[in-house]
Amino acid sequence: MRVEAKKHGQIFNYFINQGVQIMTKDMTMGSPLRMILLFSVPVLLGNIFQQFYNMVDTIIVGQYLGEDALAAVGSTGCLMFLVLGFANGIAQGFGVMVSHAFGAKDFKLLKHYVALSLILTAIVSLLLTIPTVAASRQFLILMKTPDNILGLADSYIKVIFAGILLTMSYNVAAGILRGIGDSKTPLYFLILSSFLNIVLDLFLIVVVKLGTAGAAYATIIAQGVSALLCFIYMFRKFDILKTSREDYYLDGYGVFNMLSIGIPMALNYSITAIGSVVLQTAVNSLGSMAGSGVVAAFTAASKVENLSTQTMPTLGTAIATYCGQNLGAGKYKRIYEGMRKGFFICIFISLAASAICVFGGRFIVSWFVSNPSEEIFDYAMQYLNTISFFMLPLAWIFLYRNALQGLNRGLVPMLSGVVEMVCRIIVIAVTLNPFGYWAVRLASPITWLFTGILLIVTYFIWEKQSRKKHSGSSD
Repeated sequence: MRVEAKKHGQIFNYFINQGVQIMTKDMTMGSPLRMILLFSVPVLLGNIFQQFYNMVDTIIVGQYLGEDALAAVGSTGCLMFLVLGFANGIAQGFGVMVSHAFGAKDFKLLKHYVALSLILTAIVSLLLTIPTVAASRQFLILMKTPDNILGLADSYIKVIFAGILLTMSYNVAAGILRGIGDSKTPLYFLILSSFLNIVLDLFLIVVVKLGTAGAAYATIIAQGVSALLCFIYMFRKFDILKTSREDYYLDGYGVFNMLSIGIPMALNYSITAIGSVVLQTAVNSLGSMAGSGVVAAFTAASKVENLSTQTMPTLGTAIATYCGQNLGAGKYKRIYEGMRKGFFICIFISLAASAICVFGGRFIVSWFVSNPSEEIFDYAMQYLNTISFFMLPLAWIFLYRNALQGLNRGLVPMLSGVVEMVCRIIVIAVTLNPFGYWAVRLASPITWLFTGILLIVTYFIWEKQSRKKHSGSSD
């Protein structure tokens, strides 16, 4: 009986392991275009559902709590990006290091990187949560948030910051799974938690009447559920990710490797977010003069922008994993070929994003505001029509920035964030007073153009140097 049971157990484990091998994706083999696209589709759906969190919050807030509450939640967007972008940038960096170890087939190092990711996640979350929760109101005041929405905005963002550990945990788990080529599992759990988020939104806002804080509680609880499910699945189904006590230690070399990728990516997000804070401050200033309609219109237009461009960070995530695995495997020709395919993908997705903004913008804006005035539609469409002409440089930013980070070239991507910040500050400083809302409309497009050119030139310099260095290699 024991022998038969053991035999059945071996057969069962065999099929489980075969399923796990199918779930992972070795991007060092096969057609580069096919591998990038197959990896990208689940990531795209995941990014859409990630946006779904904020969109549902915004829709329910706008419909049930009114225009001021909508403006309040919208006014916190760039501040959230500043803090959570830093946390999630580090998490994304951890995933890149996992992809390097997976591509090199060094599974001992892979398990240590997984364990180290969890340790550093706990430390970084604690360091970010305490000061941001304590100073959230002061941040909003510095951003010139209008008095009529200040309290509502603080109630929302304070809860979001209190849940940094949960948000970062999901992104770390998803980054680890994507690092070994599994882009589907994070999607499944994110879909589940997205529906949970809707239920919690309606319950906490409409029934319990927690106001804007209810939307924030719904978001972080749903993120926490998604993170928990990812970790349970990850440790139960993937032998190469199952850690033991000996994997959990802080070594200087490992910490340096993790943070050398994670911190530049995190700083890049945060530096970019500072430019967004400057832009939101300009919008808030206009709102103080023209009313909260300007802020509400920009909030709704920003949601349309985020929704229409979700293919771009998707491509970036896929190309970071693709470049990371192939760099670990030493397959440089596959990197060059994959990046050429990525360039043409950029053209297609930028045209699609422009079409959504121009032809679907007004309809999508109406989702977020109950009985929107023509003034709100006008402000929103002015912004969307302007940015639609500059979607290709924005696609370049996601493609080449993530590629360089996956190739362990994090300095220029980080500096590109500085370029974004400086460009936005200059455009706002020079044009806000004489041209008003035109400054808001032009700040992002000009920024994308300069930053996109910087990154594409940097990548081609790297490729030229790499071709020369590895000219004799068959890979």
